[in-house]
Amino acid sequence: MPRIVKNPAQRNGPKDGRNSRWDEHRETRRAELVEAAVAAIDEHGPAAGIAEIAASAGVSKPVLYRYFADKDDLYRAVGAWGANAVIDGLLPVLLSEAPIRERVERACADYLELISRHPHVFFLLVEHPTNEDPLADGKEMVAATISRTLGDALRELGVDAAGAEPWAHGLVGLGLSTGEWWLRRRTMSRAAVSDHLSSFIWHAFEGIARENGVRIDSQGRLRLVGGKDQ
Repeated sequence: MPRIVKNPAQRNGPKDGRNSRWDEHRETRRAELVEAAVAAIDEHGPAAGIAEIAASAGVSKPVLYRYFADKDDLYRAVGAWGANAVIDGLLPVLLSEAPIRERVERACADYLELISRHPHVFFLLVEHPTNEDPLADGKEMVAATISRTLGDALRELGVDAAGAEPWAHGLVGLGLSTGEWWLRRRTMSRAAVSDHLSSFIWHAFEGIARENGVRIDSQGRLRLVGGKDQ
């Protein structure tokens, strides 16, 4: 009797399903371990070791390394966690209906509040404890989010949006350098730093807007000179 060979799609179907479930489980478990890593770094400082992170997660080091290729991989995941936390905090503010200056002020205040809750994590990410920049991908994520938001706003006004990307990367650098300076020095209150940072960003934005024929009225609305309200 000839041997019956199953259709390859049928043969691989259950395996693919199992792989999909494993991938989902792996991503969920990685996220839990990153949260544990953040907690360990918050407690022990930027020098927190793998043993302390594993203990915080309630697992052994070999188990931790099942989900992360090495320490660099774990630090990159922590960097992505930090970037997503910034994006999750900024987007609702930037897309709100509040006057533009108020949005800028709230975004700066929320950012500084976030890094003040996790200063050791911030230092780990900016100090580059290994040869890699653990925040490289995270900076790109935040800059891309700001660039899209700013570019959309400029295009809606009919203004050239070519500057959105370099301006976004400049804002990321400004936020990182200002945040690091403040967390290390603490020579003024968080509220004062937020006021200075938001004022700098606001006046830069207003100046760019004016150069492109856009006026910001007393209600914080954008208006093309000689055009309609936005």
